[in-house]
Amino acid sequence: MRENYMTYENALEVLKKYGQEHVLAYYDELNDEEKQSLISQIEEIDFSIFDVLKEKESDGKEGMITPTEVLTLDTIKDYEFAYKVLGETAIQKGQLALVMLAGGQGTRLGFDGPKGTYNVGLTRDLYIFECQVKTILTVVRTLGRWIHLYIMTSDKNYEATTSFFAEHKNFGYKEEYLHFFKQELVPSVDFNGKILMEAPSKICLSPNGNGGWFSSMKRAGLVDQLDKEGIRYINVFAVDNVLQKIADPVFLGSMMMEDYQSAAKVVKKADPYERVGVLCKKDNKPYIVEYYELSDEMRYKKTVMGEYAYNYGVILNYIFPVDQLKVLLNENMPLHTAKKVIPYMNENRELVKPTEPNGYKFETLALDMLQFMNDCLPFEVIREYEFAPIKNAEGVDSPETARELLKKNGYKL
Repeated sequence: MRENYMTYENALEVLKKYGQEHVLAYYDELNDEEKQSLISQIEEIDFSIFDVLKEKESDGKEGMITPTEVLTLDTIKDYEFAYKVLGETAIQKGQLALVMLAGGQGTRLGFDGPKGTYNVGLTRDLYIFECQVKTILTVVRTLGRWIHLYIMTSDKNYEATTSFFAEHKNFGYKEEYLHFFKQELVPSVDFNGKILMEAPSKICLSPNGNGGWFSSMKRAGLVDQLDKEGIRYINVFAVDNVLQKIADPVFLGSMMMEDYQSAAKVVKKADPYERVGVLCKKDNKPYIVEYYELSDEMRYKKTVMGEYAYNYGVILNYIFPVDQLKVLLNENMPLHTAKKVIPYMNENRELVKPTEPNGYKFETLALDMLQFMNDCLPFEVIREYEFAPIKNAEGVDSPETARELLKKNGYKL
């Protein structure tokens, strides 16, 4: 266990500031290892979430939401060669890095392990991680340039993920270009905002959501590496979409040529009720409206051309500039709260497993990062070629639907 930089006095001071002194209630009764563990947990917590919560309570302002223009398939086709040359040149100069968001477990798939280790093959092994790495390797081999790939894991799946890659010889990816880091943790609280404890020396902690990926990279000491390597752009993407094109030169080149600060791959919605976030603008800044936030008026609003106005859903494949991401480190990301059933220690020091929600878990979302960009280029892709997410055990966005799309794209399962 590493030595703490934080002392008991420092920890108490921080906890007092946020009215959370009860976290240290049993400190004197702990052994040395437990004391060190508890102080380490306190040191790891990003207490700014409590400041964001206060802001959230006092901030009632709604912005003006409007549709945004999309770089459509037709326009991309017209300028594809120019976009591609520009993007390929930037990649060959080493200006692009990749971040795979892989902190999730396969629980919703009825699978015990990191989601990326799920096997979509039928007659042979084909893992989700393998699909992503092979896609990147295609670009690496075409351009003759290795690309730094950063993989965000969670506290729960770090060991399983890193050992899985080692076991499969990194699926052919060069080790010095492969980097794993852990997602930061945030405490869960009861309905009164008090941090919940699992045991006298253990805080109820959960991952801080995929919006914390860059701050987690910073904490892991990886942002300095970006500067050292001359990396200017980061393509961040979700682990579970097995068909997406990553390190796509046309995507990168379009953002550079059209002079946008960020870019997002989007697909035309299958229907007005499809469960995808819609890219639009709020007070003239990029903004994503979640599917459950869309009003019926927005769902069915038409353009003068007769198309749905809010018709393009994001697929969690973005490009951000490193310099703007550094600015974002000083901003408070929007905090999403969810009522959850959280096992906790009661006043008798017994672990209670409630059957009803008893507190809040917090997370930040990658899609909220767009609000801090001056603009965002919505880049349309064909869903049959680039959108095969695996989220549910069956039905929509399941292994079965992904397998059908993989077969259509020439994969041997």
